[in-house]
Amino acid sequence: QEKLVQSGGGTVQSGGSLRLSCAPSGDGLGIGGMAWYRQVPGKHRELVAGITNTDLAAYENFAKGRFTISRDNARRTVFLQMNDLNPEDTGDYYCHGDVMSGSAIAIAGVWGQGTQVTVSS
Repeated sequence: QEKLVQSGGGTVQSGGSLRLSCAPSGDGLGIGGMAWYRQVPGKHRELVAGITNTDLAAYENFAKGRFTISRDNARRTVFLQMNDLNPEDTGDYYCHGDVMSGSAIAIAGVWGQGTQVTVSS
């Protein structure tokens, strides 16, 4: 039902790590330019990191040095590796981007269903 399906997340203690995954649900579909966002409780949805279809990555300041966005085109999946998590990282994380069919955009600007991340003190 969701065009982008997320997995991973959960609850970890402060200093722990999680890896989020996001992949299109349809057969033969791949990932284009992708990004991860998060919705921190009481705050607006904010960008975490983005990666182009040519593997160029960029990060917001709070993610630099701790988070890594990556892609595996063969597995049609984008990842967000999160290390050294702290309670301020708690929130709902969403992937967003273009679903590809070959080298063409099949669906632009698709949101994943969201993944809860909770970091305890």
